[in-house]
Amino acid sequence: MKFRVWIILVTVVALLSVVISRYIVLPHRNKITHLTAKVPLPSPLAANLPLPKRYDHIVLIIMENKPSASLLNSSNAPFINHLIKNYTLVPNYSAVANPSLPNYLALIGGSTFGVTSDCTSCYINAPNLVDSLENKGLSWKAYMESMPQPCFVGSAGLYAQKHDPFVYFDNIRTNSTKCDKVVPLDQLSQDLNSTNTPNFIWITPNLCHDMHDCSITEGDTWLSQEVPGILNSSIFTSQNSLLILTFDEGDASDNRILTILIDPKKKIQVGNGPFSHYSLLHSIENYWNLPTLTNNDASAPTF
Repeated sequence: MKFRVWIILVTVVALLSVVISRYIVLPHRNKITHLTAKVPLPSPLAANLPLPKRYDHIVLIIMENKPSASLLNSSNAPFINHLIKNYTLVPNYSAVANPSLPNYLALIGGSTFGVTSDCTSCYINAPNLVDSLENKGLSWKAYMESMPQPCFVGSAGLYAQKHDPFVYFDNIRTNSTKCDKVVPLDQLSQDLNSTNTPNFIWITPNLCHDMHDCSITEGDTWLSQEVPGILNSSIFTSQNSLLILTFDEGDASDNRILTILIDPKKKIQVGNGPFSHYSLLHSIENYWNLPTLTNNDASAPTF
């Protein structure tokens, strides 16, 4: 009888141990208090692996007007620093100009085209990344938060045309098939869950969420809500995809900015640079075997 009681007690203790280990989650030292979803982290065992032969999708998010010194180790940007710790911070990365628009043009055109302001009617007749993608048979779409309607030209409320380089290029703006791929951000969720998710995805937050008009905390919180949904979508869980987070510019005295490469399956290794927006464009071109657009991107070091 005593032997049976002993066996029962041992069994109960073992079951309780399993329950505790499975269902009680202990606090993690890297926990971000305002996260709304779990961010999949790269396994340490996967670090230093070579890049996949081909990324199926590249997602690019552009934030605003913050030099790297204002974000690194800042208590106002816990989510961004969480990404820096767990993924790849591109070192020695600078914007190519001030103010905003020339940097946006450089990212998809390989040049500032002599633009030195945030002009709204300085349209450009030149090849761009969209041409290269389409000629290679790759799909694309640009998502603009607070944009009133697809292919909207002008600024409205929290949507600023100066942060949408696509409508500045004549062969996009005047071509309805292409221009209809420049859409409000609320279409992204549906597209991420479709079978025809674009290969290249550009995301511009609105003037508040990109930190232009609102605080670092506001932008960091927005990223903590949006990025996990992207990383948990099927293009990341079932395919090879890369998310790039960058800023358009720093400030006049220091144009160094943060650029983070996020691949949940591995921690990417990069060189020491110096890197710039032309490097980012060249890296996309190089990875998908696209032609370079100008001497600027052709001569820029890739990641």
